[in-house]
Parts: sequence; structure tokens; C-alpha cells
Amino acid sequence: MEVKGKEKIPQDGGVLLCANHIHNFDPPLVGVATPRVVHFMAKAELFNVPVLKHIIKRIHAFPVRRGMSDKQALKNGLNLLKEGKVLGLFPEGHRSKTGELGEGLAGAGFFALKTDAAVIPCAIIGKYKFRKKLKVVYGEPIDFKELKEQKVSAKEATDLIMEHIRRLINENQ
Repeated sequence: MEVKGKEKIPQDGGVLLCANHIHNFDPPLVGVATPRVVHFMAKAELFNVPVLKHIIKRIHAFPVRRGMSDKQALKNGLNLLKEGKVLGLFPEGHRSKTGELGEGLAGAGFFALKTDAAVIPCAIIGKYKFRKKLKVVYGEPIDFKELKEQKVSAKEATDLIMEHIRRLINENQ
């Protein structure tokens, strides 16, 4: 595994870490590659699998009910960011079956607009195959000050995050 740009992650304060999602191993990969503890939202169904629920809790994950507005998950995420922690999100909301970057959902933009957390795009590049190199690339923090003043929608904010992830992928393949 090659990790590039981890110095771009602030050493303290809230950080919203947004990455593309290509494999089930993405959360532990990003968790290991990131110099701070990352708290992830994970689909609630995973917490019903006896062995898996203990593992995902140990990697600082908390449940989110997908397909609806999960107010408790949103509250948990906001609290983590306000407490100065790192919240890891996969804005697409699910793994890409093709490996291509998909459309982002509004959740990442919601957190970016509602907090003062640094928003760091992250690209996972490569294949999870024996003797193949995976890259985790962190980008520069995205400045949301102007977008907050313009009162853009959460979806528009997410679209900006996705564009930064797309650029990281294209520049580092």
C-alpha cells in the first residue's frame, strides 16, 4: 500500500474524511492509512451479524440506516466532528460495482455545511488483488466558507467533494 498526502490531514480538530468506495476493505484500509483515529458510519445491517458487529465497533463504526433520514446517525456524526474527531464517509453511500466513481449523496455535504470541520477528499486507487499496489491519496482541505455564505444545498456541497475525489483519482492512477 502506498499512502500519499497524509500530512494534509490536520493533527487536531474535526475532520470530515470523504473517500470513494470500491471494496468492503475500504474502511479498515483508510483507518490504517490515516494518522488519526477514524470513526465511520456503517450500514445498520452490519451490526446484526454476530462476529462482524464486534469487529466494526472496534474500528470505531456506528450504524446508519440507509435509504432514509437517520437522525441519530446524523447527530452522532455532528457530535464527533464538534468534539474534534475524524468522521470517515463514503459519499456514494455504497460500494461501486464497477470501480468507477459514482454519484455522491447529500450526507457528506450536510456535514461539511453544518460544521467547521476540515473536509479532506481521499481517493482509494487500485485493486485488492495479490501483488497489486493500492494507493490511498489525501487531497488538500476543501474550503467551504464561500459555499456556506451562498447557502448552497447539501447535494451541491457533496458534488464539490466528489469532484475533488475524482481529480485525485485521475491525477494518481
